[in-house]
Amino acid sequence: MRKLVVVALLVAACKSSDGNARGAPASGGSTAARPAAAQAQVATGDDALLEQADRARIQGDSAAPVWLVEVSDFQCPFCKQWHDRTYPDIVREYIRPGIVRMAYVNFPLGQHQHAMPAAEAAMCAAAQNKFWPMHDVLFNTQDRWAQLPDARALFDSLARTVGVDTASWRKCVSSGVTQKLINADRGRGLQAGVGSTPTFFVGSEPITGAAPIEEFRKAIERARAKAPAPR
Repeated sequence: MRKLVVVALLVAACKSSDGNARGAPASGGSTAARPAAAQAQVATGDDALLEQADRARIQGDSAAPVWLVEVSDFQCPFCKQWHDRTYPDIVREYIRPGIVRMAYVNFPLGQHQHAMPAAEAAMCAAAQNKFWPMHDVLFNTQDRWAQLPDARALFDSLARTVGVDTASWRKCVSSGVTQKLINADRGRGLQAGVGSTPTFFVGSEPITGAAPIEEFRKAIERARAKAPAPR
């Protein structure tokens, strides 16, 4: 897949201040801002947990004609804004009817102290097929945890509310195993030209910032027009 080029910043977004993921190198990954499973690849190594976590942050009909990739940071206020205002319409109008298949790509920004722990909390929930409920509850409670000195206890509480096996989730978080996927995500995002969150790819078309639903409707229709006819 060709490298994607992101257009100039047009709407509100959290810009990266340092070019590196918090606590990890920003290297590796493919040139496309899409999870490894979405490219028919698996995480390196033999860890089934990572493979499950990778697959679980993709939602929608596997036969959907349009891909929507969300490149996001759970602590970014503009990512929360998009989640609150636009994401519900995407789910109702396009994901549930089988038009769009959506994937989440982690892009934790260095200036957000809880962005990496939040991403780990979400990906460890994904290992139990609970990514999207955790995705929602993290954004819904961002105002509660973003200013805390240490948000780990609250993340633990949120994980319990979405129904994870607590012991397994805690073991996953404490091991740091999902950092492999998160760092690979950020590497793919950087290679695709991502410099701020949220950034989206509708098919091969980038949308930067917390754009309204109208912009996504137009981009999705353009992508549908380009999609191959079903066999």
